[in-house]
Amino acid sequence: MSSDGLPPLREVIARHGLMAKKSLGQNFLLDLNLTGKVARAAGDLDGATVIEVGPGPGGLTRALLSHGAKRVIAIERDERCLSALAEIQARYPGRLEVLQGDALRTDFHTLAGGETVRIVANLPYNIGTELLVGWLTAEPWPPFYASLTLMFQREVAERIVAAPSSGSYGRLAVLAGWRTEARIAFDLPAQAFTPPPKVTSAVVHLVPRPEPLPCDASKLSRVTQAAFGQRRKMLRQSLKSLGGETLLGKVGIDGTRRAETLSVEEFVALANAI
Repeated sequence: MSSDGLPPLREVIARHGLMAKKSLGQNFLLDLNLTGKVARAAGDLDGATVIEVGPGPGGLTRALLSHGAKRVIAIERDERCLSALAEIQARYPGRLEVLQGDALRTDFHTLAGGETVRIVANLPYNIGTELLVGWLTAEPWPPFYASLTLMFQREVAERIVAAPSSGSYGRLAVLAGWRTEARIAFDLPAQAFTPPPKVTSAVVHLVPRPEPLPCDASKLSRVTQAAFGQRRKMLRQSLKSLGGETLLGKVGIDGTRRAETLSVEEFVALANAI
């Protein structure tokens, strides 16, 4: 038995036949010391409502509950995992709600139900970035969440926190830098997971800025997509579809510069000039 009175995760996986599915981007985190570390990275969970995406056999779910979360709403697409999660529901009566469904089709704002929630998840690799962009461009702002504590491949984590003029700087860094304070909390080695992925993972913690620079999120998405879609080209070329030299002239940005040299503030100015 583990410290929370539930069986070890390897036993749970064996008993319920939960071999991770590549098609669902599953890599299960089985080390309860590490799931506890992820839960602590989310901050003080006492009395908090947490939304978790892709709980799988429930390792992180257990850590969130044992670290004081008042309620965990877990969204799981894989129905094979529901019986394992039901055991956790029985151990923590009334504190775990499991929704079977696709996180990409979930209305998180409605799910939060007017409460400010924390989102904590070992995100399935194949949908992590798309979910993050949705949360970063949420309206209204400040958003329905107090923080995001998310696990990604290390390379994606670096793209989220990257500074201008670095190789990882791109659309994700601009969106994250515009609306949140983002940092990498810690790395997780491949062998911490079952099956071990081919890469190191990292936990990223993002806290919404209460008053980001005023800007329309969809316009900023368009500008960054165009600029970084052809990142080797000069801006006057890559932004041609949005007005090219005329647009750049409005905000006084040299058309011979490349996308990765622009600050978040300059991207916001371009979006506002469209």
